Parts: sequence; C-alpha cells; structure tokens
Amino acid sequence: MEPTLGNPALARLAAGELALGVGIRQSRTVDIAAIMKACGYDWLFLDLEHNSMDLDTAVQISVAALGVGIAPIVRVPAGQFWLATRVLDGGALGIVMPHVDTPEEAREIADRLRYPPQGHRSLAGGLPHFGYLPIATDPACVAINKATLVIVMLETPQAISNAAAIAAVPGIDSLLIGTSDLSMELGSRASSGTSGSSMLTGLSSRPARPTENTPASAASTRRS
Repeated sequence: MEPTLGNPALARLAAGELALGVGIRQSRTVDIAAIMKACGYDWLFLDLEHNSMDLDTAVQISVAALGVGIAPIVRVPAGQFWLATRVLDGGALGIVMPHVDTPEEAREIADRLRYPPQGHRSLAGGLPHFGYLPIATDPACVAINKATLVIVMLETPQAISNAAAIAAVPGIDSLLIGTSDLSMELGSRASSGTSGSSMLTGLSSRPARPTENTPASAASTRRS
C-alpha cells in the first residue's frame, strides 16, 4: 500500500481557501498542538528564528501536531539548512526560510528541502510522518515532497522586486512578506510593539502544483 501523508495547510491553500495558523514562541509543551487544533487552526508557526525554542522542543511539538491533524511549520534562521532538514526529519511538514532576496537563493532552498528528483535532501528512515513504520524509499519521497510546504520570506526591496521570479521557482509554495524587516529596510522605524506585524500579514500563496484555474490563495497567522 502506498503511504499517504496530508498537510492541512497545504490542502487548504491548494483549494484556494484560507489556512489559519498560529505563531508559537513561548509554549514549550506538546499539548499546544491539540489546543490549537481545538481552536480551529490549520497549522502551527514554530519560530526558531526569533525565539529560544530548540530543535528537540520543535520536534516534539511537531510529532504531537501530526497526531492531531494540525500542520507543524517551522521557521529557521536564514540559510540554516542543517536545522531545517532536521526538523523536517523530526516531524515538521514545512519550513519558513527568512531573508530570501533572489530566485537563485529560492532555487537552493527548494533543492535542499525536497527529495530527489525535485531536490537533493538526504533521506532518513523511520520517519514520524508515517508512524515510524518502514516505508519504501521511492513512495516515501513522493509522499513527503507532496506534503511539504516550503515558504520563503521577502524582507528587502530587492526581494519585493524579485517576487514574481521567486514565486516561479519550482518547489517554492508560498511567499511571506516580512513587514517588520522590510519597513526597516525602507527607512520606517516602527515601535517594538508592532514587531509581530510580519506574522499578521500572512502568506501570499502560489501553489507549487496548481491546476488550471486554481485561484491565488492566502494563509494568515496569529501569534500566541
């Protein structure tokens, strides 16, 4: 039997619907996954960029999220592919990569975070996504590639000018506008109390596997 793996956030985006997410920065226990699922959210935004949350905590929450049907999406520091692939191996269903300015950078991200033939991510066995069952390599790679949401953040004028080219990169699913850093780059000095605005603006999404007449869709986040 072929393995199946769903991503509630990606499924909503592909259907042209709103996918609601909640930012997790202070929670450190796995019950946050079930709580946010009960509140009606589709995905968790686990922040490892602007936060002291470590790899182990993010993985534990990700595994719990898989069990209750809410997608764990992890933001890692810019260019930290070693961390991104470890949280993906540990149960995450997506990565948010900040500070992406060019399509060349986006292509490297897609290459690093997707299995062959789409990319060159290394394959681990006994993945939590399949309940730690032994799964043949080819179907496992296909299922995870389909279910993994790859998001890049645009946070500079250069990135905004390259938005269309970045969105067109195969393997990139969504663009997230980092309004706080972008505002700073443009000369605006917002107060620290508005620093979460980048998460409140949500995702401008272009599904990587669109069907004909698939509308553009969006996902929004709230911060816990």
